[in-house]
Amino acid sequence: MLTTLENAKSWLNMPDSASDVMLTRLITAASEFIENWCGRRFAKQEYTERRDGHGNDVMVLGAWPVSQVSSVVIDGQPASFVFDKTKVALLGGNRFTRGRMNVLITYQAGYDTTPPDIEQACIDLVALRFKERDRIGHQSKSMAGETVTFYIGELSPAARGVLTQYRKVVPI
Repeated sequence: MLTTLENAKSWLNMPDSASDVMLTRLITAASEFIENWCGRRFAKQEYTERRDGHGNDVMVLGAWPVSQVSSVVIDGQPASFVFDKTKVALLGGNRFTRGRMNVLITYQAGYDTTPPDIEQACIDLVALRFKERDRIGHQSKSMAGETVTFYIGELSPAARGVLTQYRKVVPI
C-alpha cells in the first residue's frame, strides 16, 4: 500500500471509523492503479532480470532506486561491477557481450518507505474516488442559481504531475 488508512482519514478529516472498510478498499485500488500507471513497483524488493547483451559496459536496470546488486552473470560467467541508483557498470574493460538473453542480473530496488509525494498522490486519488461516490455520472450540479462543476478524470492534475516523474516510460 502506498499510504495508510490513518493518513487518508486525516486528509479527509474523518475521525470516526464508519468508512474504514471502504477507504481501505480504495487505498488498495489506488495503490495498484498508481503502480500500474507508473509501470513499476515502489516497495523495496528483489529483482532478477535476464537481458540481451548489447556490447556496452553499462546497463540500465528495470527498477529503481537500486540499493544492492547481488550478481551479474554474462554468458554463464560472473562479472565484476559497480552500480548506482539506476544502472550497473562492468569493471576492467569488460562488456555485456552481444547475445540473446545472455545476461542475468540479480539486484534489490525500491523504497524502504513510500516517498511523501507518491503517498500524497495516492491519498489524493483515494479522496477523489471517495468524494465521487456521491456524484457518480454527474459533471456539474445547479442549486439556487449556482453551478458547481466536478473534476472528472483518472488522476488530479497535481497527482499526475507528481507521478509522471516516477513513471517508467521506456520498457527495459
